[in-house]
Amino acid sequence: MSAGDLPTKEANVLKGHEGAVLAARFNADGNYCLSCGKDRTIRLWNPHRGIHIKTYKSHGREVRDVHVTSDNSKLCSCGGDRQVFYWDVASGRVIRKFRGHDSEVNAVKFNEYASVVVSAGYDRSLRAWDCRSHSTEPIQIIDTFLDSVMSIGLTKSEIIAGSVDGTVRTFDMRIGRSSGELLQEYKGHTCKSFKMDCCLTNTDAHVTGGSEDGSVFFWDLVDASVVSNFRAHASV
Repeated sequence: MSAGDLPTKEANVLKGHEGAVLAARFNADGNYCLSCGKDRTIRLWNPHRGIHIKTYKSHGREVRDVHVTSDNSKLCSCGGDRQVFYWDVASGRVIRKFRGHDSEVNAVKFNEYASVVVSAGYDRSLRAWDCRSHSTEPIQIIDTFLDSVMSIGLTKSEIIAGSVDGTVRTFDMRIGRSSGELLQEYKGHTCKSFKMDCCLTNTDAHVTGGSEDGSVFFWDLVDASVVSNFRAHASV
């Protein structure tokens, strides 16, 4: 993608939340999006037509992140009430609440098959939950971070996690092969006070993440070397 491919005009403004919007995520095909915020709600939109479709209410505190499965049938969410919520999209019913984090939960992601949800929290841990089981206990806990975990990304076999301890790390999560082994650690950026997202590029060859000095970093996935970094914004 080049700079010329990026959108330059505002298409729609989606209004409905009462208070700050903390996350907005498109579904897999980009036809719908979900938003969540301080008003304790999740909202489903058709962003291309500017239409609000549905509101999901069950959280007792602010909702910090939301993610939907590739088939659009289920969604997961998290926030200040220290739980991960697993929803049926069509009915708006909460199927299950996963409890175990000792503090607020900052990020959630489904794996490729929507069989597992991974969450990241202020309690310095990652937790994996089995959506197919009736158990509400985590199937895996990774607590090697020195500070809050703020963002996560998933590949078929790995978790990428960004922490306020100033690191982005990858972990092997293949069931039966590893119990959350640290594969690599990516450094060079600044992440001490704010939520800085990290993710893989579309080729899965590089990890990208933000920095509090306004820079965007690209690391080689395998050897963790800084491939590129550039100043994109003013520092926070």
